[in-house]
Amino acid sequence: MMQISDSYNQKNSLFNAMNRFIGAVNNMDQTVMVPSLLRDVPLDENGDVKAPRPANDTTPAAAAHCTTCFHQDADMYSSYVLLKSIRNDIEWGVLQGDGRGRDRAGVTEVSRVEAEEDDLEKQFRYHLNGLHTVLSKLTHKANMLTNRYKEEIGCGN
Repeated sequence: MMQISDSYNQKNSLFNAMNRFIGAVNNMDQTVMVPSLLRDVPLDENGDVKAPRPANDTTPAAAAHCTTCFHQDADMYSSYVLLKSIRNDIEWGVLQGDGRGRDRAGVTEVSRVEAEEDDLEKQFRYHLNGLHTVLSKLTHKANMLTNRYKEEIGCGN
């Protein structure tokens, strides 16, 4: 019989990935004392500040500079707000009344049909792996944003 403490020590457990993400966002939230300083400061996937590009620049070269987890033109402030929102969804649950559920209505119908046809264990492992991967990337983004904020205000590491 598996004990609860065994899963606590598993580095790759979903529970620990969620805790790492929540901890990183809490650290970010405590570090960022003036979120408005994050406005218009672009953040690329390497944590470097990138030059703002014109809104009408849709060339493939410009698209190559987009971040992995966020929108192309996202600045540090919008990333900060998004990370806090995701943390709140994890901690408090996703409200069924918000607009996100209605946007996915067609996807839900397709998912139900696939769920009946495919092996549930296989689906579970697929989604668990995907969730773990996304949480790891979001944790990295929260840590990167925290470090960039420290650089911007001059306290660095």
